[in-house]
Amino acid sequence: MSQQDAAGKDLPGHIAALLQRQRRDAQGRPVDSAGVPWEDRDLSAEGNPLHTFDGDDGHASPAVREARDRLLAGESDEAGFVNALAGQRLFVPVLAELAEEAEPVAGDAGPGDAGAPVGDKQADITLISVTSRDGRQTMPVFTSVETLTAWHQDARPVAAETERIMLAALAEGAELAVLDPGAEFTFVLRRPAVAALAQAKAWVPSYQDPELAEALGSILDQCPGVAQLQVQPGDGVGTLTATGQSVPGGGSGPELSIGVVLVRGADDVDARLALASVQTSLAEVDLLRERADSVQVKLVR
Repeated sequence: MSQQDAAGKDLPGHIAALLQRQRRDAQGRPVDSAGVPWEDRDLSAEGNPLHTFDGDDGHASPAVREARDRLLAGESDEAGFVNALAGQRLFVPVLAELAEEAEPVAGDAGPGDAGAPVGDKQADITLISVTSRDGRQTMPVFTSVETLTAWHQDARPVAAETERIMLAALAEGAELAVLDPGAEFTFVLRRPAVAALAQAKAWVPSYQDPELAEALGSILDQCPGVAQLQVQPGDGVGTLTATGQSVPGGGSGPELSIGVVLVRGADDVDARLALASVQTSLAEVDLLRERADSVQVKLVR
């Protein structure tokens, strides 16, 4: 992912309602509406205004930690990890930026008041967005306050269930979500997975989807010289941790690989025509556009 780019969009209503405009104490530190400084805030304290999860200490939830450990140990797969995020508390980063000052007091307002601003300064609360390597808007999401603040020290953590956060991502026009960017374990959630989580539905990767495989098989009649289409994970499904450990999921490259198997005796000209016909026919498969984030087509001899 690239460095943070400008994030000037309004915060979705269900997240904006969790925050109030920025205030400061006598020392100039940002405080909440009750005047309690955000600095050194204990997230487990009673009445914590950062979020509404009672007893939350700001760490990754046990279910998320277990799913991550199982994935790293090779005991689970990409779908198992993504679906384990359903219903979990995650964090999104927001920034409070000064928008405008109130109008100054008229000169006859009283001794020492001429030109002084009236009321508080206004602040806009905005979500932070990043851009993926292929230029798509991406929502950064975090499993803990620690990973969020390590990524952006000025950002505030706002907690919400996975479903709400993914809905916010879709509302912001994000096609991807990236979990814990900059951390030891970073995981990219692709567009179909984001949509499934937002709808509280189980996600099936495109390379494991029997309905999609059936739909792809239906185009063979339109592809002369093609004997079979093989559906497999794409080259970009996996990723690496910061220390180089291989992870079977969470990558940002091609998700679905479609292997084109030619009929016996096909030559190079037949191969080129077959590939062209497959590419043209795939563009007409609606289910492919819906359930696959990115596709690569390969010739299989």
